[in-house]
Parts: sequence; structure tokens; C-alpha cells
Amino acid sequence: MLRAFIDAAPKPLTGAELMDLLAIASGSIYPILARFESAKWLTSEWERGAPVQLGRPRRRYYTLTALGARKAQTQLEFIMRGAPRYA
Repeated sequence: MLRAFIDAAPKPLTGAELMDLLAIASGSIYPILARFESAKWLTSEWERGAPVQLGRPRRRYYTLTALGARKAQTQLEFIMRGAPRYA
């Protein structure tokens, strides 16, 4: 998920876009997004406009923060190096 935000930056992503990109169900995506937002790795904002005007429910847009970008890069570098193996 972090790679998706880095690749999309500075464009915000919706939960639905992430579900499509990552093939992960909403029951997994939204708790992760909530944790990242609580940790200040992401910010979010609701789409402007009434659902009636939009013809669909409003979307919530998530954007990687500067802190989130640094943390994501650190985590991805750790993964690319390979996690330590325990015997």
C-alpha cells in the first residue's frame, strides 16, 4: 500500500482505487488507512459535493504526508534489503 501512495504522489488515492490496485478487500484496506492516518502518515478529506449532485456516494481522498513519505521509504528500503532471518 505504501508503494501505491509513493507512486501516485502527489495525487491522492481513494479506498476504492487502493482496493483495485492491490486486490485487497475493504475490510482490510480501511483499518490500515485509519492506522496510517492516526500515525500522521496520511491525511484525508471528503470529496466536495452532495451525493445527490454527484450521483454516487462521496469519496474520501487519502494523501501521503511528508512524514508518511519518509516512513514509507524507510520501510520499503528495509523490505528491499531483506528482513533478517531468524533460526
